[in-house]
Amino acid sequence: MKTLPKERRYETFSFLPALTDAQIARQIQYTIDQGYFPCIEFNETSEPETYYWTMWKLPLFNATSPQEVLNEVQQCRSEYSSCYIRVVAFDNIKQCQVMSFIVHKPSANNSSGSGGYRY
Repeated sequence: MKTLPKERRYETFSFLPALTDAQIARQIQYTIDQGYFPCIEFNETSEPETYYWTMWKLPLFNATSPQEVLNEVQQCRSEYSSCYIRVVAFDNIKQCQVMSFIVHKPSANNSSGSGGYRY
């Protein structure tokens, strides 16, 4: 039986292969369909002890399509390419964060074709 390579794991989906662009868009569509508000956050480190990440703008309360969120991810990535970037979903009924996943790692090069980390 083959085990996973020893490498740092992050948040939701970190034990899966890198998500493709279409898979990221589907996850964002799911959050919108559930009535959650997507938000983009970034941080220099992804240490588990780091609870507070910096928000890229306010949560996208009026987002109706994944492309709107992905455009914000692209803008954040162009300004903070040396940071980790994640998409977070907030539930306004429970008043909490219900999902988050990393969409950009600073070590992932665009030319490497590393799936969902191209944003």
